Amino acid sequence: FAHLLCCLSLQEVGPTMVGDEHSDPSLMSFLGATKRNMLGNHFWEYYVNDAPRIVLNKLESCGYRVVSMTGVGQTLVWCLHKE
Repeated sequence: FAHLLCCLSLQEVGPTMVGDEHSDPSLMSFLGATKRNMLGNHFWEYYVNDAPRIVLNKLESCGYRVVSMTGVGQTLVWCLHKE
């Protein structure tokens, strides 16, 4: 069973968006994520105040591996995979 997870960060120091309203609640809890709805958005997202490197280290300890990374404007996006 494969999982794909994307992490977004607007800065190198956080906050880091780690999921959407359909994300695994136990994984979001492990990351210490908070669920929020930003004004004007019609969806919920999970975020942490940690820097991306801290989030990526936590995800690596759960078996996730980075498969790609890109920048979109001032946003950084990492895609991770877990077998």
